[in-house]
Amino acid sequence: MRVVGLKIEDIAFGGKGVGREQGKAVFVPYTIEGETVSAEILREKKQFAEAELVEVKESSPHRVTPECPYFGHCGGCAYQHIDYEHQLAIKWRQVRNVLQRIGKLKDIPLRPITPSPKQYEYRNRITVHVENGVIGFFRRDSHRLIDIEQCPISCDEVNRALTELRSRNPRDGHYTLRTSASGRVFSQTNDEVATALRDLIVDLVPPEQDLLIDAYCGAGFFAKALLTKFKHVVGIDWDRFAIAVAKENATEKETYIAGDVEEELNRVNLTALSSGVSRPRGVLVVDPPATGLSANACKAIATLAPTTLIYVSCNPATLARDLKELQVRFTINSVTPLDMFPQTAEIEAVVHLHHKQERQ
Repeated sequence: MRVVGLKIEDIAFGGKGVGREQGKAVFVPYTIEGETVSAEILREKKQFAEAELVEVKESSPHRVTPECPYFGHCGGCAYQHIDYEHQLAIKWRQVRNVLQRIGKLKDIPLRPITPSPKQYEYRNRITVHVENGVIGFFRRDSHRLIDIEQCPISCDEVNRALTELRSRNPRDGHYTLRTSASGRVFSQTNDEVATALRDLIVDLVPPEQDLLIDAYCGAGFFAKALLTKFKHVVGIDWDRFAIAVAKENATEKETYIAGDVEEELNRVNLTALSSGVSRPRGVLVVDPPATGLSANACKAIATLAPTTLIYVSCNPATLARDLKELQVRFTINSVTPLDMFPQTAEIEAVVHLHHKQERQ
């Protein structure tokens, strides 16, 4: 066992504090920048090392007592030891740093982060795992389970469902527990921040547009909120169940397509869908998975050349990679981080871009 003393300099994307020993970065979870700690080195590589916190010798004024008895063992939360205002400051800074480092972006028009009205009891669904009588989540950095009776970041209804599941002695497997209001197709897990996200996008889109293409549209969460601003709306998603939900109450101006998003984007013709308008005012909203946009999707977007592009991301690293490619043809108007997942290291962001050959 090798224990080292460290001064924590920063919090890396993912939630671990960063100190340095003889110039080598050492990552230590559950620390805060400015703290002096002792840490046990667990894994050592050429460029960095992974360590476990042994003792906080000089504590940050932002350190608080976690509300969850499983914190530090469960792999879900990373920031319960940090007061909420400072969590927001860390996440804002991480978005900026990732965009600069990976995206090579300068002079980023980064807006203030949108906070969550609830710091706990906000999740409308969780997925728990059952194995050999243990019901809960994976331990941090492990595929071993930790038995969970209640999850403080989940709402009461979800925790009641967890209690009910535990009473049934379920078979081994994975169980998604939802509030009665959350659908069985993909939706955001924090209702209040999801509403703020939708309202932000509505505000970003100018009125009297010809065509909206909502890629990775799910059940049409954004498309249906934007209907009044467009003559025609097209939603695309691979999930046929989500598309079926979107079609249930669709108006004549809405078209929803179940298929591969890349392929469908390559097929879309803005002019044809805009009743032959030679230079249609087209808006493209993309909300891809954490892996971001593929190279083919970026090429399809470049070919479509929408007047306005809105990129919704749940992964700042892949967002930065994609913006590096997209900024050749698009100008970034704004980047807005949102705290969809308080207490965790996850960050949501919305980027508003416009095509360089178009004027807003």
